[in-house]
Parts: sequence; C-alpha cells; structure tokens
Amino acid sequence: MPRKPCQLLLAGCTLVLAASAQSPNPNTGALIDVKPAQLHSQAITDNWPSYNGDYTGRRFSSLTQITPQNVAQLQAQWVFHSRNAGILEATPVVVNGVMYVTASNDAYALNAQTGQILWHYSRPISSGLVDDAAGHISRGVALLGTRLYMETDNAHLLCLDARSGHLIWDVAYADWNKNYGATSAPLIVKENVLVGTSGGDDGVRGFLAAYNAETGKLAWRLWTIPGPGEFGSSSWPGDAYLHGGGTTWMPGTYDPELNTIFWGTSNASPDYDGVVRPGDDLFTSSLLAIDPDTGKLKWFFQFTPHDLYDYDALQTPVLVDREYQGKPRKLLIEANRNGFLYILDRTSGEFLSATPFVKRITWAKGIDAHGRPIAPISEPTADGTLICPGVVGATNWFSPSYNEATRLFYVMALESCSVYFRKPAPFAEGSTYYSGGTKRNPDASSQKVLLAFDAQTQTVAWQYPQVGEGHSWGGVMSTATGLVFFADDADFFEAADAKTGKSLWHFNTGQSLHASPMSYAVNGKQYVAIASGSDLFSFALP
Repeated sequence: MPRKPCQLLLAGCTLVLAASAQSPNPNTGALIDVKPAQLHSQAITDNWPSYNGDYTGRRFSSLTQITPQNVAQLQAQWVFHSRNAGILEATPVVVNGVMYVTASNDAYALNAQTGQILWHYSRPISSGLVDDAAGHISRGVALLGTRLYMETDNAHLLCLDARSGHLIWDVAYADWNKNYGATSAPLIVKENVLVGTSGGDDGVRGFLAAYNAETGKLAWRLWTIPGPGEFGSSSWPGDAYLHGGGTTWMPGTYDPELNTIFWGTSNASPDYDGVVRPGDDLFTSSLLAIDPDTGKLKWFFQFTPHDLYDYDALQTPVLVDREYQGKPRKLLIEANRNGFLYILDRTSGEFLSATPFVKRITWAKGIDAHGRPIAPISEPTADGTLICPGVVGATNWFSPSYNEATRLFYVMALESCSVYFRKPAPFAEGSTYYSGGTKRNPDASSQKVLLAFDAQTQTVAWQYPQVGEGHSWGGVMSTATGLVFFADDADFFEAADAKTGKSLWHFNTGQSLHASPMSYAVNGKQYVAIASGSDLFSFALP
C-alpha cells in the first residue's frame, strides 16, 4: 500500500488508506455521523460510541445474544496486530460496523466484522517525553458527527475525519512544560471535547480543558491546583502550585440531567515527600463535579487528603440511580485506589459510605463519618515504610462495571503492599518528581481478585481469586444476560456468571492484558473485543 502525505499534517505524518476507505463500512455502506442522542443513550447495543459505552461509566452492554448458556461456544473471529505500539491499553469504539482504535499516536478504522483496515492515520511518537508519556500510551478516541478526536503522547488534541482519517485540526493544549503528556481518550460533552494530561508524578499543574468540537477553540480550562489566593491554595506555598500534580489522565463521566461532569484527579506532586506541600493538597486525589458550560467547580470530594502513596482518584466514577437505604438517590460509586469503595450522592457530593474492598489497608485506620481517613496515617520514611495497598493501588485505571439487573458493582482488586521511601529532591523540568520511591514487599505475594459488591448492603456478594502474581491491568464489562467479561491475571480473557462469579469461558491470549473489554454487533451478530499485548481480539458465537 503506497503511503500518501497527510493533508494539513505536521511533518512526518502519513495516512494509509485501504481500498475500501471511500465507504466506511463495506458491508452496510453506512455513513459515520454520531448524533448527541447516541452519546446520551444508556441502551448500549450495536454501537459502543464512547470509551465506557455511555456517559454513566457502567460498562454495561444491553446486547443479549451471548448468554451464560452459550458463552462457552465463543470463538475468536479475528485478531488485529498493531506494529507501532508496545502494549495496547485502548478500548475500541464502534459505530455502524466501523471500529476505531488507537495505538500510540496512530489511529485505525477497522471493519468491525472482519478486522480489515479501512484507514490508518500515522504520526511519529514524540521524543524527549518523561515518565508515563514516554510510554506513548493512548486509550482511545471520541466521536461526534463525522469527526474523530484523539490525544497524542505530547498532549495535542487531534481532530480527524472519521470517514477518511484526514486531519482537520491539531491543537497543542499543554506545550508550556515538557513534563506534560497525555494517555486518555477524550470525552465529548455537548459541543465540546474534554481533555486532560498525564504528568502527576512529574511536577506539572493539573487541569481539565474543553475545546469546541467544530473549531478546536478553547472553551474553558479548570486548573485542579489552585493558584495563590484561590480556595485551597494554602497547601501550596510559594510556587509549589505550579508543580502540584492533580492531573486528569482518564476520562470522566457525565450526568445530562444534572448537567454535571464528574472527573477524577491524580496524586499530589512530589509523590512521597509531603513536607513541601502541607495540608490536604487540594484538589489532588479528588473527584470534581464540574459545570460543562463554564468549567466552574460545583463541588469536590477528596478521597486521599495529602496523598503520599500515589493513590490518585482516576478510577471511573460510575453513575447509578437506585434506592439507597430506603430512599431513591442519584449515586456515584467509585472503587478507589486507596482500598475503599465510596458511595456519594452525586447531586450534592454528600459522603454516604466507604467500605474496604481489599483485606490489607494500613495507610489509615478507616474512614470517618465525613469521608476523611482516620489517623494514624502511615508515611514514607528514609529507611522505608511498609504500606498497604501498594503503589499500584487496590485497583487502578482499568474499568469497573455496574449491572442494572443484578444491582452489583464489579471491580478487579489487587491485594498488595509496597515499601515506600522518602528522599527530598527539587523539581527539575525534564525529570520525574517522586522525591523518593517504592519497592515491592519481599515478604508477601500479590493477588488479583474479581469482586462483586452490593451497594445496598455494602458487602462483597462474591469474589473470584485469580491465578497469577498481580501483574495484569485488565478491566471488567457486564451484560444484560448476566455475564461478566474481564481480563484475568493469567493472560486469559474470561467470562463469569454475574450472579455467582462462576467461570464459564476463557481464552488464552498469550499476552498480558492491559485493557478493558467492550461489546458491539454487526448485522445482528454480537461481538466482544479486548486488547491484549499488541493485539486486538474480537470474539463471537459460531
């Protein structure tokens, strides 16, 4: 296939067009034109139009073809291999039979039924990046109308024509500090594209920004680290606020009825030295409730004040409407990296409960009636302090799921501890800003456990311990037929009974899984897809 110069592209970019790229779906001839109503729908069937499927973050498929009775017959239909990425962490997006997936700075449009490449946008990876950004990770795209939006490793927002892969515009949204990067999929809310950055361990100042989807013009920017004189700035003496972390490196969720965005922030920076950032370090390791029209903060909840453990709060905030303790509530459920599963009232931010979902928690004695950790609080030291959960957290960025039928919340948990060290160091652009480090606890093993949590009783309904050393980074999806699909800890893609946790099917991908599953349908046939290693697998019934 000859490589043609991209139109309106930066130097070095290329666009590879497959022969069928003039028609996005050679099977149906359907045009890609994603309407706002598709993004608002909570009935996720043939299309999976955004990173989590819908705005609620539930990772719940309404498709019913694959059931507990026939899931054992699932077979791999096709495998797509990406040659320009180390490990894929993206969740594919599918609309009208076309699948969109990213690998580093590249975007692919695939025939979702066969895996055939329809077009390929190629952009060189960036040099000179720090930490996470140097991994050139991209977790996916956002779609609106006929346009596709993606973030690059060096924090550019790209707008492509979803039908052809041609670049329409390119905005550098964090080019004033080379420690910034980007790893997330964008989120579309109304007419804007929401983007954040990575770099919370590298001394940047976190923010969430909204760009007009048509023009690429900045609509608003919300700084997550307050400047001098602003509410919360007392934690940041001098110019410490410029390097305070609190980045926004995973997509949030959105409630159209409340007209509120819910977005998490990362840990404070430097990671392990709290002396230079006294107090709570607002608004790090927090959930922010934001007005999407203005970017103004409505309320916040801080899960780990004065975070010394790199726990952050980028885990998906899942939106659930249900009765809670005898009263209908608009709930927000988050299994936080610090080891507690939180339930908030998302209308007001009122703290309702926090329940441990791993056995070993030593950084705090518990959570009080106001949602704050109870002392004594463990801290990193020069000689090292054993703290649980460990630096990877009790869970991480990979997706949880909520099933409306079972009313259970599913999450992959990790039982682990780390030894934390404090070693003060100054900020330096172009370097990480940990001020210390961690090492694995040599006297204890790590284990992944798939959990089903009942929010009404605040208890674990069932648990499925995994075989492995706690090395996987795979997420969870549930379905209307009562299945839970997940990436297990032994390089298998697996399905379990959503009511009991009984394993019903598995497939050995031969590679570690660092991604979350999704489901879609083409011509009446349901597929389930997940990335594993540098490959993307799609499964269906015979």
